[in-house]
Amino acid sequence: QFQLVESGGGLVQAGGSLRLSCRALGIRFDFQSVGWFRRAPGKEREGVSYLATGGGHTYYADSVKGRFTISTDDTKSTVYLQMNGLKPADTGVYYCATTPSPWIRYREDEYQSWGLGTQVTVSS
Repeated sequence: QFQLVESGGGLVQAGGSLRLSCRALGIRFDFQSVGWFRRAPGKEREGVSYLATGGGHTYYADSVKGRFTISTDDTKSTVYLQMNGLKPADTGVYYCATTPSPWIRYREDEYQSWGLGTQVTVSS
């Protein structure tokens, strides 16, 4: 298992942007499925975006498609979630998770390592 640290959350007005970062301590995201999940107040945790670092494939939930972008840097030491056009419905705790895989894994129970989360609050 990897130790993951998320950062970049905060309070932003509707329409604003935030960039979340997920850093894996001491290792790189080589041939991993990396997911960003969020838990909105009173709701179950849901997957919002995924990246297979081996092939670069990405997936976005319909609710964030066209607004969020998942990416990694050249060293694959950090995975980012660029969030534009934020809405109050995007409010929640955002978690990154990773598991060894050549392709995207979609289920939470398939992920071995999780961060502690970062709070995103979007005001109307």
